[in-house]
Amino acid sequence: MTLKHPKAPGTRAADLAVPPHFNLETRTIPRHSLPDDEMSPDVAYQIVHDELMLDGNARLNVATFVSTWMEPQAEKLMAECFDKNMIDKDEYPQTAEIEVRCVNILADLWHAPDTEEATGCSTTGSSEAAMLGGLALKRRWQKRRAAEGKPADKPNIVMGINVQICWEKFANYWDVEMRLVPMEGDRFTLSAEEAVALCDENTIGVVAILGSTFDGAYEPVKEISDALDRFQQESGIDVPVHVDGASGAMIAPFLDPDLEWDFRLPRVASINTSGHKYGLVYPGVGWVVWRDADALPEDLIFWVNYLGDNMPTFALNFSRPGAQVVAQYYNFLRLGRAGFREVQGYARDVATRLSSRLEELGPFTLLTRGDELPVFAFTLKDDVENYTVFDVSNALRERGWQVPAYTFPANRTDLAALRVVVRRGFTHDLADMLVADIERQLPRLEKQPTAVHDAASGTAFAH
Repeated sequence: MTLKHPKAPGTRAADLAVPPHFNLETRTIPRHSLPDDEMSPDVAYQIVHDELMLDGNARLNVATFVSTWMEPQAEKLMAECFDKNMIDKDEYPQTAEIEVRCVNILADLWHAPDTEEATGCSTTGSSEAAMLGGLALKRRWQKRRAAEGKPADKPNIVMGINVQICWEKFANYWDVEMRLVPMEGDRFTLSAEEAVALCDENTIGVVAILGSTFDGAYEPVKEISDALDRFQQESGIDVPVHVDGASGAMIAPFLDPDLEWDFRLPRVASINTSGHKYGLVYPGVGWVVWRDADALPEDLIFWVNYLGDNMPTFALNFSRPGAQVVAQYYNFLRLGRAGFREVQGYARDVATRLSSRLEELGPFTLLTRGDELPVFAFTLKDDVENYTVFDVSNALRERGWQVPAYTFPANRTDLAALRVVVRRGFTHDLADMLVADIERQLPRLEKQPTAVHDAASGTAFAH
């Protein structure tokens, strides 16, 4: 079946009546089947262009982590590579070489033991990269169990309930029990104590998130790693860590260089990140890097004789564009360490200043301040009863802002919050505009006799 957004209209749209200036006055264009005849490229372009005007303005979307702005030179390079297929490594050897360079750069950035022979690959995004990391954990565990003559039919993986949905997909698709640590009180992320409590001999790994999508906070990777060291000393069970650095793995190396979360910790086996988030590339590109070749079981790698060359591949798909990989390399060359530090530092400055200004408005309580990821969550004070965060989100949509409102998962489903993601291209000036629009809407909301929108009827957001 075709997967459809639950809020989409239940009936199919009528055929499209073509406006007279297209010189097709007597025609209608079917929306859900192929038209019988050709049309000029200008007409086809204008029809699609006009429909897309109904989409939101990407620069005002503070819900998404995904890049919405790149330099014109990067866009030009991407256009030059739209026709290149990443899998055709023999036909496009330099694009393949650029992918290898990017993996080496990330391995060096994350302190891998051997950056000369870095083990990793590009993917369509951090979701695929996370699944590849999970697959490697599962296969390593299966091999170890087989070598010990023990059953390997009940693998589990431990993580906080705040993980991105890709981990639920991984557990579902590859038959791994998902052991989730719920939120409790003011703890919205995975703790070392809670993680270890769920580990046993069937645990393939613990996933630690460097930057939760719920509030932008880092999980304590080193504390989790140290706790697993003690767990191994006491039990003899060796549990590796995978760091889901979808966002934070491209923030912490530049803004928090002394924070130990990466391959400096011997227990960290693999790290994934999104090139199309704080890697500053348009979607979609992700990356996964393993500590060394031993961390990626060789039998997961396929050697494919394709278009005249025998090449290794480890991916959930085959063909995909090379443009985003080239754009990632452009960013690495263009910015360097100093440039990334400046860009990400500016984003954090915008986030922390914006969160402080929202706190000063009166009705809001900050859950985080944007001082880890340039992302923060805030909620309404307890004494605000006549409007909800969903009312605030809907009011801001009138001005074009997409500020997500959502409820937290177990055991904090009572908590509803708003979240702001500051990305490259979101400036202090735009932040000032957002504050002004919130100030403009608050008097109207405060006059409401009762709340209008809730999680069911409002502009809710699913992580």
